[in-house]
Amino acid sequence: MNVFTTIADFKKPLVPVVTTGTFDGVHLGHLKLINRLKEIAAKENGETVLITFFPHPRLVLFPDDNELKLLLTQDEKIKLLEKAGIHNLIVLPFTKEFSRLSSIDFVRTILVNGIGTKKLVIGYNHHFGRNREGTFEHLKEFGPMYGFDVEEIPAKDVDNIEVSSTKIRNALLKGQIQKANKYLGYAYFITGKVVKGKQLGRTLGYPTANIEIADKHKLIPADGIYAVEVLHEKKLFKGMMSIGKNPTVGGTIRTIEVNIFNFEKSIYGEELVISFKKFLREEKKFSDLELLKKQMENDKEQSLKILTSSN
Repeated sequence: MNVFTTIADFKKPLVPVVTTGTFDGVHLGHLKLINRLKEIAAKENGETVLITFFPHPRLVLFPDDNELKLLLTQDEKIKLLEKAGIHNLIVLPFTKEFSRLSSIDFVRTILVNGIGTKKLVIGYNHHFGRNREGTFEHLKEFGPMYGFDVEEIPAKDVDNIEVSSTKIRNALLKGQIQKANKYLGYAYFITGKVVKGKQLGRTLGYPTANIEIADKHKLIPADGIYAVEVLHEKKLFKGMMSIGKNPTVGGTIRTIEVNIFNFEKSIYGEELVISFKKFLREEKKFSDLELLKKQMENDKEQSLKILTSSN
């Protein structure tokens, strides 16, 4: 996949088949659109072009809104789009100035002059341009004027529910991992660096790796205990994860800790990719460490059953 951060660097293919959007999550709805994009490109002997934005538009337009959490970091999104089979990815810097571009100027400057769009595929209810004024109806009007065809892809349904990034975020914030994973089409994951913690898990016989997430906008699922898979140096391990404040030992700071089964390496400073498979239970304050240790034994047993049966 070719990645560009400016239109000026993009070399126009003969038949650009284009889509545009934020694509947070690269979920089943996005893949439905991307697969149609690839289908048209193959038929027309063209190349797929996906235009997205960084930072996320809402982070620029509403900088004081601390509520927005994203399903993917920029690096994670790029990797998933490459896996989806996109030929060309254009990541446009989203600024206040860019947000003032009218819908007609977006079409003229970006889609036509910048890319030479021949086919445009957009998702259901897609809006673009200043104040989200541009719609599918506008694009149908602009297409014949500027020499491109436009197609709208209906929303992807799972169990008669339209898949959206917002619904996935809400599910994760409630600990509804399996629901979120069903909408995503893959297990939700976080990427983080191992940092030093209090090493309490080691004293209980369950050493944990404390995870630091560099991107403050990355969504961390609800507090609780999870069955997870851990990717380290291209090897996959089973494990269990705790998200929360460790109330049994009087913790006050939210931490992310993972116990990797059958793993004894020192990995401080190294990167882990942790995929959430199932929510086991809510975080709980135990009256003593022995009771906590007994519960951790149960959590491990339950995690192994879940992770073994899911493979």
